[in-house]
Amino acid sequence: MSFYITTPIYYVNAEPHLGHAYTTVVADAIARSRRLLGGDVFFLTGTDEHGQKVERAARARGMTPQAFADLISSSFRELFSHLNITNDDFIRTTEPRHIRAAQALWRRVRERDESLLYKAMYEGWYCTVDEVFVPETQLVDGKCPDCGNPVERLSEESYFFKLSAFQDRLLEHYARHPDFVTPESRLNEITAFVKSGLKDLSVSRTSFNWGIPVPDDPRHVMYVWFDALTNYLTAAGFPDDQARLQRYWPADVHLMGKEIIRQHAVYWPAFLMAAGLEVPRRIVGHGWWLMNEAKMSKSLGNVVRPQAYTRVFGVDGFRYFLLREMTLGHDANFSDEAFLTRYNADLANDLGNLVSRSTTMIHRYCEGRVPPSSSRYEDAALAQKLDDVFALAKTRMSESYLFSLALRDIWELIGVTNKYIATREPWALARDDSRREELHEVLRQSANVLRVVAGLIEPVMPATAGRIRTMLGIQPETWHQLQKKRIEEGTRLGTVEPLFPRIDQSVEELRKMSDPVVPGQTPAEAPQVAPGDARISIDDFMKVELRVARIVAAEAVPKSKKLLKLQVDLGTEQRTIVAGIAEAYAPETLAGRTIVVVANLKAAKLMGIESNGMVLAASTDAGKPILLSVEGEPGMRVR
Repeated sequence: MSFYITTPIYYVNAEPHLGHAYTTVVADAIARSRRLLGGDVFFLTGTDEHGQKVERAARARGMTPQAFADLISSSFRELFSHLNITNDDFIRTTEPRHIRAAQALWRRVRERDESLLYKAMYEGWYCTVDEVFVPETQLVDGKCPDCGNPVERLSEESYFFKLSAFQDRLLEHYARHPDFVTPESRLNEITAFVKSGLKDLSVSRTSFNWGIPVPDDPRHVMYVWFDALTNYLTAAGFPDDQARLQRYWPADVHLMGKEIIRQHAVYWPAFLMAAGLEVPRRIVGHGWWLMNEAKMSKSLGNVVRPQAYTRVFGVDGFRYFLLREMTLGHDANFSDEAFLTRYNADLANDLGNLVSRSTTMIHRYCEGRVPPSSSRYEDAALAQKLDDVFALAKTRMSESYLFSLALRDIWELIGVTNKYIATREPWALARDDSRREELHEVLRQSANVLRVVAGLIEPVMPATAGRIRTMLGIQPETWHQLQKKRIEEGTRLGTVEPLFPRIDQSVEELRKMSDPVVPGQTPAEAPQVAPGDARISIDDFMKVELRVARIVAAEAVPKSKKLLKLQVDLGTEQRTIVAGIAEAYAPETLAGRTIVVVANLKAAKLMGIESNGMVLAASTDAGKPILLSVEGEPGMRVR
């Protein structure tokens, strides 16, 4: 079954920001979830490149409108590629295919009923930022009520679309399809707006040239909404590819911010009705990201650039925060503190801990292979929880798009599984040969939970899902396969690696790390060191990551009198470290010892062995090394 989802096409008057990223990540997660269900998915995004705002922005930069549109459109493409967006098409309204489609739609409306597109003089207050005429009664101190920017008085000849003729048809459609606009509060707003009376809509301009010429009247260019909204038809094959159009039209979901719901739920279906085409099945309006309870805007200086956060938290960490923090349809507050808390608590501690402990113990106690099942020791409550969460999360992601609630359910499963491991104590079971079957079942169930968790988080965190599968030694699976199968006995696991290393820096330090420095400019926060002062700053010291580690095994390095090869447990992983302590310590005396290591040292080869870290040791006057010992669990930060 086909499934067609779109983002709005983004206006190229400025660089992309958090709002663009959020909408596109949500759409991507929906598209991925439908693919996991086996659907024939078509996912569209793109850029809206015509209009007076673009013409003015280009002029301000000394560029032609086309060159300016090319530049900004490419920045959207780059951001979406960076965020691992899987759109099937990227449309630009300056493309010949779209110009052809917009003009074909115009002709089709006019040919079906000439009275629906007529010329008249229009005079009114016009907001060039939102590209809408604003009724005088809605002005706020002479400014646009939506964006707060000044409006201009315009009077010009214009083509009008007879929107008033569609009032009853639109209301009837809303009544017959109560899920046409979601959430319900948005539908109520739209219904009230239409019931208050629709006025005919100006759909062309003569005051600027940067737009699609009106067919047979090139002095006029199409008004942005008639032009821009048609993009959804263009990508679906209109007007030339009828087979493609039948395959994907009508669109299943138009996803957008709530500020443009009216144009999509009133203007767009009216245009389509006038052309004798089917209307989209669903309009979904999400909320706004707020900062200190205020909507993000360039004028307030609180716009968030996604790359500043992906540099610190990673792309999947960024995607997770967006979809976990905002419930679709509601506003959400964005803060560095909330981001850091989500990352450390949910990703580093909960998910990271479950992956690390489960895979590490299978390596340690089962020779790196998934152990056989023993139904006698299966935990029925955990198995039922797994099934329940799978069914609920799958529905919430692919049908209601409530990713925040789906992720909450998945993390509840992660918490239950971590508690299950802590209660069953597989490390204690491993010391008793008579309880081997019980140990195997604990580790097998934990591995199977990880397998399902990887499949469920794939729409939100695709790279993380892939890394978990690599550690489990399994291949990607559809949701149908996840539901029908269990992890296979004997599957050989891959190498264990840290999933989300904990971030111990403060929010202020993170801001400094994420804010790009202008070449040649010293950041104001950087501590100044006097000439000749050899002391290092706290920032230099914090670059050294000291961690508690437990020595698992030690052996002599052939042909070396000084070196020992150590296998150490860092909590989330095991590493090989070569240390020059052979003259002071016999290998057999070191297993179980808790030491301190430099965990972020670049790898180096010593006697042909790759060493990933360095142990800390004091040195006597005679040069004898003395290992530093501490109390603590592997992985704890030393500072």
